Amino acid sequence: MLTSTDFSGLFNERFFRNFLPIPAIYELRLDVGTPDFQLPDITNGTLVKLSNYRGKQPVLLAFTRIFTEKQYCPFCYPHIKSLNENYEEFQKRGIEVLMITSTDERQSQIVVKDLGLKMPLLSDPACKVFRRYRVGQALGAPLPAQFVLDQDGKLRYYHLFSFLDHNANIETLLAKF
Repeated sequence: MLTSTDFSGLFNERFFRNFLPIPAIYELRLDVGTPDFQLPDITNGTLVKLSNYRGKQPVLLAFTRIFTEKQYCPFCYPHIKSLNENYEEFQKRGIEVLMITSTDERQSQIVVKDLGLKMPLLSDPACKVFRRYRVGQALGAPLPAQFVLDQDGKLRYYHLFSFLDHNANIETLLAKF
């Protein structure tokens, strides 16, 4: 388990850029394609382009809230662990899980190692993809969200963070495919 008492690295440019609350906005429409993006996959050392999955396989985009390599959102940490533990089940069903974080590449490498991540962890420290998907932000980091895309890249389901319902559970996500 990572320490939760080490706040070094927390107060950086990304923290201040994401400090003020911006609510998540239900802007994307069901049955329509979602914005394309390209981000580095820290787990596998590759570059991932979302449109490369279109026509090939469904994708779960799991935006997560990690403050630093030592500080996780208390609502996201269990969700990250659950997605990682169930990654093989998604894979068996032909679904790719792309977890997206706002930590930089160095921080993300530590997260991958410490959590033993099997699924791709994509690094978006400029938070451009988080903003494009309108997931919102507060207190130093973008908010979590999940987007289920079918094989053609069309949005079939999405879940945006709220204090009443933090993240969609694994059963709900699997059922949406």
